[in-house]
Amino acid sequence: MIKSMLISAFLTGGFCAAFAVGIDWATDMLDRTSVLMVSFASGFLGSLFAQSMLTKWRSGGSDQ
Repeated sequence: MIKSMLISAFLTGGFCAAFAVGIDWATDMLDRTSVLMVSFASGFLGSLFAQSMLTKWRSGGSDQ
């Protein structure tokens, strides 16, 4: 269980870091509301990404 949690956290953190770099590259300064929305989207999408990767790895990589 701890291993799964750590892998999920690592995948989410990696996704969020890449997402933040992409947003920084694509925009200049953002206002607070935009930063909150982007941060929420990053965490939400990062979590979905991590869960989908873990599900795929657990099922052996086959699409069911």
